[in-house]
This record gives sequence, C-alpha cells and structure tokens, in this order.
Amino acid sequence: MPKKIIVAVDEIDLSSLRNIIDCLDPNKCMIKIGSVSFNSIGKKAVEYASKKGFEIFLDLKLHDIPNTVNKSIEGLKNMPIKMLTVHTSGGAAMMKSAMHAVKGTDIQIFGVTALTSLSDNDTNDIYNRDTTDQVDKMLDLAELAGIDGVVCSPHEIELILRRHSLLSITPGIRLNDMNDDQNRVMTPTEAIKLGADFLVIGRPITSSKDIKKSLDEIFKSIQ
Repeated sequence: MPKKIIVAVDEIDLSSLRNIIDCLDPNKCMIKIGSVSFNSIGKKAVEYASKKGFEIFLDLKLHDIPNTVNKSIEGLKNMPIKMLTVHTSGGAAMMKSAMHAVKGTDIQIFGVTALTSLSDNDTNDIYNRDTTDQVDKMLDLAELAGIDGVVCSPHEIELILRRHSLLSITPGIRLNDMNDDQNRVMTPTEAIKLGADFLVIGRPITSSKDIKKSLDEIFKSIQ
C-alpha cells in the first residue's frame, strides 16, 4: 500500500535529524528533506534517511531559468530520492527541463502551486488574483509541462481531481489550531477524504513529545 504520510524533518544538525528519523517507521511514512536540512546538513540527511529504509521527498522548490534547473537536478539525481519539487511559477519550459533531467530515473517531479502560508490577500498582492485562481493557473502550466504532480493546500485538492493527470502532495496538515505561519490548513482525515494522494506533516509529529505515537495515531486515522 502506498505510504500517504510524508514526515517533514526540518533540522539543522545531523544528530537532531537522526533522533527524529529513528522514531519513525518506514512502513508508515516517507521522509521530506527540505531546504532547512539540506542547506545545513547536505546529502548526509538524504543518505541517513535512505539507509533507514525511507523513501525520500527532496523538497528544494527549484525556481530558476530552465538550463539552471536542469543542471541542478543533474547534480541531485544520483541520490536515493523518489520525489523532487520545482516552482510551477517558473513556467512550463522550466518544468519540462526538470522532467528532461530526470528522464531514465524513477524520480517524480512535483510543482509547487502556491505556498500554504499565502492568503488571498497575499496572492492578490503578488499575482493579482485569489489563491484558487492562482493555483488553477499553475495547474494549467503543470499539465502543459507534463510533470508528475503538484503541491497544493488541501483546500485546492478538488481542482487537482478535475485534472485526472496530476498527483497531489498536500502540506498544511494540522491536528488542531497551532497558531503558526500556515493559513490554508486541514486535518489529515479531512484531506484524505477530499482525495489527497500524499500528506506532508511536520510539526504535529516532529514536535510531539512522543513522535512514534503521534505518527501511529495519524497513520491509523487515515486507513
């Protein structure tokens, strides 16, 4: 059965990252290594998680000219990673370049549509349209580029399901109101019921006093 939970491990030193990963179960989740850990620890973060049996989602949100993104991925694709992110706002040509870079590998390319920290006011300031309209436009580009899937908040899952060709990775998953920097959030059970393929869950698990128990409870809740 596909592992629907992706635990975001955002640590700046290797020992802390190891301590969290050692509490997790590769049969129940994947591991997300983002810019926080990758910029601090580097490939050792990916290698440690992989040696522990986890599939890896490398979430670097690449966003540059097509040639630069292509070369960046060439330097990453020898690592044991399953998924890699780019920003859809980089354009169709950039995303096609990313797909070309992973050709011949099993790595899937996912495009970030709109960060879950953004509200409608934010997207209107940046893109001159509401969050839903911005995500829908980015889905157009994602389909045009032929990437494997997209990253969006649980509130936009319905837009993805209309497309049929895109998988979804859904951050902004919360068990309760954590009063943090996320705006468009939802519980794991709600997001799965709406049709999310993968849930990115960080602090509700990694900041828990009992990491193993928190993962087990969420895992059971979405079965």
